[in-house]
Amino acid sequence: GLFLRAIAQSGGYMGLTMGRITPGETAQANGVKTMEALGVKTIAELRAKPLNELTGLSAGGLIVDGYVIPEDLSLTFMNGKQNVVDVLTGSNKDEANFGLCFGSVGRGGGPGPTVETFKANAQRRFGEAADDYVKLYGVTADAQAQPAAHTACGDEINWNMRQWAAAQAKAGKKAYTYFFTHIPTINGGPSPQGATHTAEISYAFNNPKGQANQTWNDVDTKLADQMSSYWVNFISKGDPNGNGLAKWPENKDLMSGRVMVFGDTPQVESATPTAKLSFYQAAYQRLIKTPAGTN
Repeated sequence: GLFLRAIAQSGGYMGLTMGRITPGETAQANGVKTMEALGVKTIAELRAKPLNELTGLSAGGLIVDGYVIPEDLSLTFMNGKQNVVDVLTGSNKDEANFGLCFGSVGRGGGPGPTVETFKANAQRRFGEAADDYVKLYGVTADAQAQPAAHTACGDEINWNMRQWAAAQAKAGKKAYTYFFTHIPTINGGPSPQGATHTAEISYAFNNPKGQANQTWNDVDTKLADQMSSYWVNFISKGDPNGNGLAKWPENKDLMSGRVMVFGDTPQVESATPTAKLSFYQAAYQRLIKTPAGTN
């Protein structure tokens, strides 16, 4: 009851890609192992450690602590116990260029995947459905692995944002989803990062100086005016549509709902990517049935 509606851009209750939230007891057990490896027995001793001895540690991510996060949020949504409000959700085509997914070359560079690493990652994440995943993206040669991993990253995040919207629609609320594909103009030309993670923010807020080195042209300026109008309409009335804007349909069902594609101009996608959505939805259903902390 503390808010009426929500906008989620490239992120949701499952994170950027599907995953279970770590139980508190698992996080505590991992913490004990880490302290043992560092040769400390108390938090005070841990805090006294010099920084150069704490390299190589990783964050635990979200933790089911029984208070801020009372349970794995995937289960909350599965059981229809989430805060039921109108939502506007979406993601970007080139999310992988931000280094968000396995096997994609992000801002830090590094080698891309081969066929074998692509298959190994598929096996690790999807088990018995790994072959279906490899076939879905048509990877048969090393040269195909990098672009497939790039596309798959964006596809999975796109699925995540769509299924969140569909869950809210199923609960009786309005839900709208977008897919941002426009390549921003940087230093007078197209951004080498493409429609990467966070690229849409400047357009949604109609802020030409929202990111470094942006040099918008007329296409950028018009798109920002349109996107910000959709956002303001949703914020003010729970519906992004308004005069002078292309009709944005509600996303009422995961497998049949259409998203608004923000390319150089806004337009509804020509067809729903049902094969990919079906694959990720089935993988998600298997995931939430596995014991938490094992994925």
